[in-house]
Amino acid sequence: MKLSVVIPAYNEAESLPETIGQLATALQQAQIDHEILVVNDNSKDNTFEVLKDLHKKYPELNFVTNSGPNGFGYAVRFGLEKFNGDCVAVMMADLSDSPHDLIKFYTAMMEGNYDCVFGSRFIKGGKLVDYPFLKKIINRTANFIIRLVMHIKYNDTTNAFKLYKRHTIEGIKPFLSPHFNLTIELPLKAIIRGYSYTVIPNSWTNRKYGKSNLKIREMGSRYFFILMYCFIEKYFSRGDFKKKW
Repeated sequence: MKLSVVIPAYNEAESLPETIGQLATALQQAQIDHEILVVNDNSKDNTFEVLKDLHKKYPELNFVTNSGPNGFGYAVRFGLEKFNGDCVAVMMADLSDSPHDLIKFYTAMMEGNYDCVFGSRFIKGGKLVDYPFLKKIINRTANFIIRLVMHIKYNDTTNAFKLYKRHTIEGIKPFLSPHFNLTIELPLKAIIRGYSYTVIPNSWTNRKYGKSNLKIREMGSRYFFILMYCFIEKYFSRGDFKKKW
């Protein structure tokens, strides 16, 4: 089963060489058939030139430019229309997600024949390295609210790093979120529509270069909108969007 890795990138020229290098090496050593698809989200730095150079070294690397509209959600959605694998993971360009965790996700999917594999940084075996304190408080509060509203046990919905089979991605379309709220739209739709999943521990490491594009103050109402959308679908759609097979 071919694995695609979709990586949205906005002004990530400094981070990408190390991220692509470690990811490609890990997947090659694990002998996993794969492609790495970087979505250049109309970057203002030399991300595009860096990607061209990296492609010469790593032929499994493909890249496309999302000319607009731009934003994290738009970039990921663009990549989810372009990948060619049988399953797809969303990972960050700053190497905050571990390539070795991705291999664990893929192995779990293959062994358990799951539709999705979700990670959690907040269960036994999970790990945080240099996670900002305020961000952690906001994260734990948001995930508690999501668990309460949606009546689910999964405690790390907001992390983008997850793995989905192609038919799962097709089954949870259309996507609504243009921003980081896509991180909760994908897993919540998969869960409420009846796709099978498992949760395994994963790690998170703060970026070495640049700065995060997440604007927490701007995202509260957007997360709430998607949460309410998923709540309404779960309790009032009468199963119209459930997995059919």
